[in-house]
Amino acid sequence: MDGKLYDEYAKTVYYFLLSLCHNPHIAQDLTQETFLRAYQSMDCFDGTCKLSVWLCQIAKHLWYQYLDRHKHEEIKNPEDDALSVDTETQVFAKYDLIRVLKELHNLPEQMREVIYIKMSSELTFREIGEILGKSENWARVTYFRGKEKIMKGLMENE
Repeated sequence: MDGKLYDEYAKTVYYFLLSLCHNPHIAQDLTQETFLRAYQSMDCFDGTCKLSVWLCQIAKHLWYQYLDRHKHEEIKNPEDDALSVDTETQVFAKYDLIRVLKELHNLPEQMREVIYIKMSSELTFREIGEILGKSENWARVTYFRGKEKIMKGLMENE
């Protein structure tokens, strides 16, 4: 595995991990670890799925291992501590984003995961389904049902 492979897939793996952990530092560390593990086990890659899917599967397992090791710690996003001065427009945009994220948080875990992955990566529904051990159709339907639930929740809370 060479630098070209990293250059081609690092962004996809990083955004996939960021969708899971919501912390850029953790996502970056796990991205590096993903490629190290992939390099060490390249002979296990049998080509039955796309390389990006295989890398995201490795990344997902590393994320679960990370959670197991840190289960008694709070995982914080360092940007939460940053002080910033928002303009009125930014405040309203942030408010809308907060409302959407609250609705997203209320979704069932797998539905939430599909939406996070789709929003933060360029993966197809087929690839998302492969990563999560489901079909392309399941990923597509789950995504659209999740969006409908978010929209319904936003309209009910207005």
